[in-house]
Amino acid sequence: MRPLSDTVHVSATLDKASAENFPVAPAFLPRAWRDGLTAVYGYARLVDDIGDGDLAPGGRDAVLLGLEPDAADDRLAMLDAFEADLRRVFNGSPRHPLLLALQPVVRAHGLTPEPFLGLIEANRQDQRVTRYETYGDLVGYCELSANPVGRLVLSLTGTSTPERIRRSDAVCTALQIVEHIQDVAEDLGNDRIYLPAEDMRRFHVSEADLAAPTAGASVRALVAFETERARELLNEGAPLVGSVHGRLRLLLAGFVGGGRAALRAVTAAGFDVLPGPPKPTKSGLLREVAAVLRTAPRKG
Repeated sequence: MRPLSDTVHVSATLDKASAENFPVAPAFLPRAWRDGLTAVYGYARLVDDIGDGDLAPGGRDAVLLGLEPDAADDRLAMLDAFEADLRRVFNGSPRHPLLLALQPVVRAHGLTPEPFLGLIEANRQDQRVTRYETYGDLVGYCELSANPVGRLVLSLTGTSTPERIRRSDAVCTALQIVEHIQDVAEDLGNDRIYLPAEDMRRFHVSEADLAAPTAGASVRALVAFETERARELLNEGAPLVGSVHGRLRLLLAGFVGGGRAALRAVTAAGFDVLPGPPKPTKSGLLREVAAVLRTAPRKG
């Protein structure tokens, strides 16, 4: 049995789901799906927390991964240890309780290591790359940092097809870009800029402009441009909702609607994201989800 402190520690990680732009494992889903989605979220949240240096104080995660407590500050060492523990999910007994919870999900659904490894590599990239020259470079990063999650959702629900994967990738890339748009100020505080440098030059935006307390006209124009790109990606991926049935349809509508609600909040803020991330209201989120369900064509 795991110590109570580990149970509390795991709960603190999973509780971060409430801050996401989209529902993680809503109660209307079958229990098996909820358990699988929660386990995958716990994995994805922890690897992002390692990459962001946002682990709980005390070094407990390092100890759980077989390292000394002070190793928690060495992000690359932590990611290496996390990858080693991930591989135990597929061939052995993992040490970290979040990975231990993932193991039965992996076995039940025949999940492969690749999407999980992609998320680790994205966080390694965050340690090496702090600026992106082109939009294509950013999309390449999203292929590692976001798209694996959507692919895992399709695998967990037994609905993966090449066309659905393509649509899911568009939605997940869009959601990642939405998050980057919302978090410009926070990312800059961590010496990261996800707005493509070529776009910043096009709109005459400097890094100093992004450090201002509020956005000037050039920054607002740039954010509006990136917002439209994310909206187009969501539109490209939205037919995914109509390609499935039942409760999965509602879950996927939550992803698309959550992204659209976030973009609507950014727009309502006049594209000024520098004071802090504009967040949608619950009613705004529900309206967007309803609109997605109403307009998604049903197939098959």
